[in-house]
Amino acid sequence: TLLLGAAGSVIGGALFGPIGAIAGRALGALGGAMIDQTLLGGSRTTTTTGSRLASLDVMTSSPGASVPRIYGRARLGGQVIWATQLEEVVSVQTTRAGGKSTSQSAQKTTTISYLYYASFALALCEGPISRIGRIWADGKPLDLTAVTLRTYLGTPDQPPDPWIEAKQGAGNTPAYRGLAYVVFERLPLANFGNRLPQITVAAQRSIRQLEAQIRAVTLIPGATEFGYEPRLVQKVVGAGAYAPENRHAASAGTDLAASLDQLQAQCPNVRRVSLVVTWFGSDLRAGVCRVEPKVERADKWTAGAEWVVAGLPRSDVVTVSWIGGAAAYGGTPSDESV
Repeated sequence: TLLLGAAGSVIGGALFGPIGAIAGRALGALGGAMIDQTLLGGSRTTTTTGSRLASLDVMTSSPGASVPRIYGRARLGGQVIWATQLEEVVSVQTTRAGGKSTSQSAQKTTTISYLYYASFALALCEGPISRIGRIWADGKPLDLTAVTLRTYLGTPDQPPDPWIEAKQGAGNTPAYRGLAYVVFERLPLANFGNRLPQITVAAQRSIRQLEAQIRAVTLIPGATEFGYEPRLVQKVVGAGAYAPENRHAASAGTDLAASLDQLQAQCPNVRRVSLVVTWFGSDLRAGVCRVEPKVERADKWTAGAEWVVAGLPRSDVVTVSWIGGAAAYGGTPSDESV
């Protein structure tokens, strides 16, 4: 580059004067750079390193903290009673640009990032309790289907947690009997600034005298197209965009699963469930009334399950009445979900 730039300046100046010298230097330097890149490979490697924690230690609670006793429902902060060091996972990604992947002239960029995971146990309250409901991390609802979580209700015979036992060794792990607690296994910390988030848990202790006597319940709502579907169903809301049709609780994969879990926890002696399935009458006059299934809208597209009732697809049935731009009722439950 230097040699050809100088040579181009001399030749250009001799032929075309000062302007020729400038143009000759530029052209010579350009040609020299191309030759340098061919001879020297021209490959450059840029390394970018992400932030890394200086310490992997986890702060735990201090001895002497009180153990609350709850009645009904309560939102509890909890105390960390066990934790490992943060687990560090190094991720290395290399990308090439400026040439073919096999070319020596390609520029390589190496990105080194550090991912952190936390395993810890959080004591809640005196047991036994009926159930553990929603969980919040830094004030936001935590999707319990996206994390590995185990709950212990504080029963007199609850076993040690297998993850804690794997770390502490068999025979060295307390079962924390009589204490309700939760165990997080490898909780990703990327969304929490690589630190333990502030966890709060909704716990419930039922008054067993009433709930224990319940033997049968009625499952509603009857007007719900996919409310009884155990699989996740999503509706298409745009090009490549979906919204959950039957999941509005973060504690389970579907609303049905969350409801049945709560029912089992609150009413452990339930043996029978009456399922309500809603069809609609076409007229208030009994002599001309036709009982038929209906849908919320005919142009709804879903993924995960299709609505079909009595062999009729969505496009072949009548829609429910609408009020203020929204359906006044839910549709008839899909036969497959029933």
